[in-house]
Amino acid sequence: MYHSANQKQKRLIASEELKEIAQKTKTLLGYSSYLPVSVDYLIEAGVITSDKAPAGGDNWSVTSNFDGTEFYINLVNLTFEECAYFTTKKFDWATDISVNTYTSSDSSYCMKSGDNTVSFIVK
Repeated sequence: MYHSANQKQKRLIASEELKEIAQKTKTLLGYSSYLPVSVDYLIEAGVITSDKAPAGGDNWSVTSNFDGTEFYINLVNLTFEECAYFTTKKFDWATDISVNTYTSSDSSYCMKSGDNTVSFIVK
């Protein structure tokens, strides 16, 4: 029971961190282009304080699309449970969600293996 409550709390904290990253990135770059965005760029700009991932493995990234009109917060190495949580919860700050390269917020694309990638798309 403790493990379940602890995991729920970690996911809530990660959700808030992701929302803050999205909002601060939009404030920082929203009037121009998202092309220079990356984890390192956000650290240098003071948007985030470290390169530690909000959830999943530490090989996460923040990238833009080819023309800089939107950016992606990419979480990697998520467990099945983390993937299901992030894909079934509606985030008002994200335009869309991609699960293991499928642009869909359908948790059926989450793999039981625990090597899931969820990308939050923000315009």
